[in-house]
Amino acid sequence: MNIPPRRSRGFTLIELLVVIAIIAILVALLLPAVQQARESARRTQCKNNLKQLGLAIHNYESTYGLIPMNSDSASYSPQARLLPYLEQANLQNLIDFTQPFLTGPVTNRVLNPRYVNVANQVIPGFLCPSDVGPSTYTTLSSPAGTFGANNYMMSMGSARGTFYDDRYPNDGIIWRLAGAKFRDVTDGLSNTVFMSEAIRGDGQDITLPAGTFDRFPYRKTLNMTAGVTSNAAGPGYIGGAGWPSGIINNPDLALVAASGTNWRGGAGGTGRGIGWIRGLNLAVNTNGYLTPNSRTPDIMMHGIGFFAPRSFHTGGAQVLMGDGAVRFLSENIDTSVHRNLHSKDAGDIVGEF
Repeated sequence: MNIPPRRSRGFTLIELLVVIAIIAILVALLLPAVQQARESARRTQCKNNLKQLGLAIHNYESTYGLIPMNSDSASYSPQARLLPYLEQANLQNLIDFTQPFLTGPVTNRVLNPRYVNVANQVIPGFLCPSDVGPSTYTTLSSPAGTFGANNYMMSMGSARGTFYDDRYPNDGIIWRLAGAKFRDVTDGLSNTVFMSEAIRGDGQDITLPAGTFDRFPYRKTLNMTAGVTSNAAGPGYIGGAGWPSGIINNPDLALVAASGTNWRGGAGGTGRGIGWIRGLNLAVNTNGYLTPNSRTPDIMMHGIGFFAPRSFHTGGAQVLMGDGAVRFLSENIDTSVHRNLHSKDAGDIVGEF
């Protein structure tokens, strides 16, 4: 009796290719949804970080009667003063605010040795999880050292007029060596930005031809310090190369940026978010002159300047209001409304935003 040979069962090459194609299509459909879900979780965590900072500010103001102040670029930040209200009391116990943060002459400042292993600490609550920039920065000068990064900036106001000059009181909640009280926020706590998120620098400084910008959304800050001098008679700085003549006052920053060539990301000691402990404006403060994720880059001169809320969240950035609420500000928000939101006492009427 002849038994017919048994045919082996399996996939043909065409069938295998069809299955692979179907799997590829399913992955292509699923991947954006997974990425969107992950970003939603990161945005929620960022929001929670800002909420905790809001509670910390309220607890600090309740204890001391004022909003935590900023010192100056050689001393301590508001964020450093908030540590015990962020479950970081052990870290703050290592900080003596009566001792200098930097030592040595102005032209050659160095980090106080007692803070070498304090300044470099990474605090997760100061970092937006959507920002994959460096969590520490090793600077080569001004001063040399390693510093834990920061995404959440205290508001110095609208930067209208000469309010960008932190040597004098402004329409924000902090200026150099001083902080406002809640009662000073006459526009209303729910209408006033206290903090906003920013994008951290990439740790590199570069020079580009005038008119050529760093890659958006700008991890680097455009340095327009050349020729700029302080106004000895009062607030404001006198414009240098690329600035209009006279005291800088409500400048057209798009025109100013067009002549800039020097981009700072942190290597030389200046850059956005390059340390939570030091009162360097670029690292810990912001203002409302530029709208969220502005196509005009952040611009600095002598460490101060014009800084937009920036984030890797699609469509805008998150801000902390004075009442503790966290709001998402669209990158399409009206410029005047945005500046009004950063002003604490201008008597502006802010509608929906």
